[in-house]
Amino acid sequence: MLNYLKINDFALIERAEAEFSSGFTVITGESGAGKSILMNSIALLTGERVERGGIRSGCKSYTVSGEFTVPPALLAGISSQLEEAGINFSAEEPQLTLRRVVSASATRNFINDIQVSSRLLSDIGCRLIDLHGANEQISLTVPARQLELLDNFADLAELRKMCADTVAEIRALNAEKSAFESNLPDAGEADRCALIVEEISAVNPAPDEDEELSAKQRIGSNARLVLETISMLTGMLTENEDGIADQLGTVYHHLSGLEKIDASLVTDAVSVCAELQNSVSELSSSLAALTEKIDLDPESLAATEARLSELHTLKRRYGPTLEQVFAARDAATEKLQKYKDAQKRRSEFAEEEKALAEKLDSAAAKLSAARKAAAVTFIELARKKLVAIGFEHASFDVEFSTVPPGANGSDRIELLFNANAGGELRPLRKVASSGELSRVMLALKTVLADADDVPTVIFDEIDMNIGGETANKVAEELHELGKKRQIFCISHLAQVAARGDHHFLVYKKERDGRTISTVCELDDPAPELARMLGGGESALKHAKELCRQHKK
Repeated sequence: MLNYLKINDFALIERAEAEFSSGFTVITGESGAGKSILMNSIALLTGERVERGGIRSGCKSYTVSGEFTVPPALLAGISSQLEEAGINFSAEEPQLTLRRVVSASATRNFINDIQVSSRLLSDIGCRLIDLHGANEQISLTVPARQLELLDNFADLAELRKMCADTVAEIRALNAEKSAFESNLPDAGEADRCALIVEEISAVNPAPDEDEELSAKQRIGSNARLVLETISMLTGMLTENEDGIADQLGTVYHHLSGLEKIDASLVTDAVSVCAELQNSVSELSSSLAALTEKIDLDPESLAATEARLSELHTLKRRYGPTLEQVFAARDAATEKLQKYKDAQKRRSEFAEEEKALAEKLDSAAAKLSAARKAAAVTFIELARKKLVAIGFEHASFDVEFSTVPPGANGSDRIELLFNANAGGELRPLRKVASSGELSRVMLALKTVLADADDVPTVIFDEIDMNIGGETANKVAEELHELGKKRQIFCISHLAQVAARGDHHFLVYKKERDGRTISTVCELDDPAPELARMLGGGESALKHAKELCRQHKK
């Protein structure tokens, strides 16, 4: 619901503010007073194209802002949209402020003081306001919107969701199939993968084998030097006369002599010397044991070097590490397996596609049947409403055509209308007269009042070319619709204006030599109704009578 509207420096409006309530609100004023400016201002909040020429003379920009209360039916959808855009919005305080600032060079759009794209503002604004004015794109004339409203009218959300969910499954399957095909090797690549697997498997390397063989090769190629060094060291330690072991024996002998004099003098030294003797013996034994690991066989060394050469060839082609060689083998094996299993997987895809297509056809058929059944009731109610607002000879119908099954089923509909007896039914979107179209919209809005979730509906020129009893019927329909929606109507008929729950007047005045337009709410609409009736005492008397009748 639109709670508050503020306009600054737009066309003839220097500054205008208005607070609105629920129900049926009438806006009146003399021709040229600025009612169209008011309509254009509200249209801007639905994302309509800006008018840079609308900047008031002497000003740099104009601003239009509106505060809305989001109804419960729209909370989830709008909250999700705003959350994606990073705008805080709470269902506990469901107020939104939409604002547009238009200068000669740029347009800035705001939701709750956060700058947003014009598209997001339009998406939100069009969900809050349905604007029916001359030369406006009217949501109910769009076939896709007509289909959506018929579904809402018939409470077909679940059947429609079945179609949408199935389409989502089909898209997911197509994405999976596309990814499978894009990653699938061709025959040439499959041959290359087979060669990779064959070559690596023929060598059959083991983890860390290259490092172990490299160590073995280094020792084998230096075996004689290693053995000579070990022999020299063991000689120095234990085998040669005057070796370290013998010298430690002499040290131990002298310490033992000192120990006989006074054991406390050399107790620690004797212990250390004994440990050194043991360590030297162990070291010599360890070095001697190494000789058993040294292979002087040239054939064994040649075999090690040949094996290393095989491993190095693999690492050069697929490495540089052995781990990468294993990874290349695994990847080639996986691709080769995919290639071998491709036909089987394609057959599985085909079966899944067929099953989902049948599922979608079935869901679309059920939805179509339910729509066509609901359309009968919808047409009957619409015809009654059209007669009630003055189209005594009008005809109305819903034309169905079949389209490929999709998220919305397999139907495309077109609302058909003819205002005159014997005339040809034509698509509603092609109805020429804006006043006529507005009244058709009124009839449909009344029928769809419980189905359409747009909280605020604005009609312009809905009473054009009508009068008498038809005007009274239109007024009554607007008033009834105002019990379910916030309704605004720019009216030229006193009968319609008198039926409003609230009455706003747009008028011009002169200040400092300049003409400005302003808006005010009327406590007593009788004088304005009298002006609309032609003025004079009799008109005022008639206006007061209209007010009295409707207050009852």
